[in-house]
Amino acid sequence: MIKGVIFDVDGVLLDSMPVWEEIGELYLKSQGREGKPGLREILFPMSLEQAADYLIREYDLPKTAVRVVEEVNGMIRTFYAEKAELKPGVRRYLEQFRKAGIPMAVATSSGRENVEAAFRRLSVLDLFQDILTCSEVGQGKNHPKIYLEAAEKIGTRPEETWVFEDTCHALLTAKRAGFRTVAVYDRASRKDLDTLKSEADIFLTEYGDVELFLQQASAR
Repeated sequence: MIKGVIFDVDGVLLDSMPVWEEIGELYLKSQGREGKPGLREILFPMSLEQAADYLIREYDLPKTAVRVVEEVNGMIRTFYAEKAELKPGVRRYLEQFRKAGIPMAVATSSGRENVEAAFRRLSVLDLFQDILTCSEVGQGKNHPKIYLEAAEKIGTRPEETWVFEDTCHALLTAKRAGFRTVAVYDRASRKDLDTLKSEADIFLTEYGDVELFLQQASAR
């Protein structure tokens, strides 16, 4: 049964993970510096503030951490406002869910401003009943609060609500809270592919036949 849907954004609706993987290198390039091998792996687990401190220290940037964070955020805002695109097939899924009367919400770790800017440009913002962010909810996706609040917003129970995620920790959080789960393949999460396939109720390598998906989801 599928009464409601909750979507992650980066790597699920938007093909936006590359900017997060490459932002350190892109920022250094804008400052006339060349990133060293392994920079992506070093920065990925860091907060933006930690990454700023690291870049200043390792690349001798004549800036404060506050300034670096502001400039990086500016680059990210520009990407969402001007460049981020929907993953292939996403629009068809969203429109079909809307046509079927299935309410949809967004649960994202990204900032509201960036998500709304991208969705507004791509003409999908009005398809969602609500957008919830981890910062506004006060918990990351290692805690089910954002999914539970999203389900409350669209008026559905966890067991009849499907959560689309591309990372293991987020998908497992939703699953343990009683939600049905869809793992969406994204290159950034390819190392966790086997776990995503085994843990999710449905695994999508791409947004293919939406009618087939609805049949599969309704049968569970």
